[in-house]
Amino acid sequence: MKYLTRMLAFIAAVILSTGALAQDDPFANVTIQTVPVAGNISMLIGQGGNIGVSAGEDGILIIDDQFAPLADRIRAALETLGSDTPKFVLNTHFHGDHVGGNVEFGAGGVIVAHENVRLRMIDGESPPVALPVVTFNDNVTIHFNGEDITLIHMPTGHTDTDSVVLFEDANVIHMGDHFFNGGFPFVDIASGGSVQGYLSNLEKVLSWIDDDTRVIPGHGPLANKADLLGFYNMIKDTSTAIRVSRSLRMSTEEIVAEGLGPEYESWGQGFINEQRWIETVVQSYPR
Repeated sequence: MKYLTRMLAFIAAVILSTGALAQDDPFANVTIQTVPVAGNISMLIGQGGNIGVSAGEDGILIIDDQFAPLADRIRAALETLGSDTPKFVLNTHFHGDHVGGNVEFGAGGVIVAHENVRLRMIDGESPPVALPVVTFNDNVTIHFNGEDITLIHMPTGHTDTDSVVLFEDANVIHMGDHFFNGGFPFVDIASGGSVQGYLSNLEKVLSWIDDDTRVIPGHGPLANKADLLGFYNMIKDTSTAIRVSRSLRMSTEEIVAEGLGPEYESWGQGFINEQRWIETVVQSYPR
């Protein structure tokens, strides 16, 4: 009886400690979902920025790689597409939820990004294996798996490091954090971003793509041009309304209290709520 009591106490302690570990590990319950996009291109959804994948005769190329602790789960998903070792890793920008896995994938693949990504990662004391080894200023094209894959710099938008990735033949574009599908965007003003630049960059992309283009957002479900246009219109209309309120000498607090209207309520349910979006616009358009 004493043995049984001790055994039950031990089992309870193990269960409690396992639960505590799960609570301490923000990635414990993350799974990687594979979403077909077009042709040999897929999207991986986990935790952090959506990963774009090109899989074919040349091997595997990925766009962004989320967080380092998810690397084994990402590899398992990539293995089902052909190989668990990407030959190329393209970074859309420098934020950790998009480049955290560089430290795991950089040893086996060539990391490509805008030159500012490398500079900001060096400033952040990232290890050498995680740094882009091929950088560019305006754009660069990689010829891989029978596809022209072009990284195009998007200046002063989400940050000063961003690129979108265009698959010309497959008619697919990976937007990085220039698209939060269904939510207000995070504009990192401290890292060179601006709402003005964000809107300008979206206008460029909308002029390049058509109604059949498959659009991979940085966050949120797979989309199309109509979804991206709705996102653009939301940013344009809300930022205009906020600027009008500021011209009427309303304070930021007064604009927040008044709100943007019920039609925008759902947009504030994600990473950036309505208050933070209002504050971002105010900061981006100082008087």
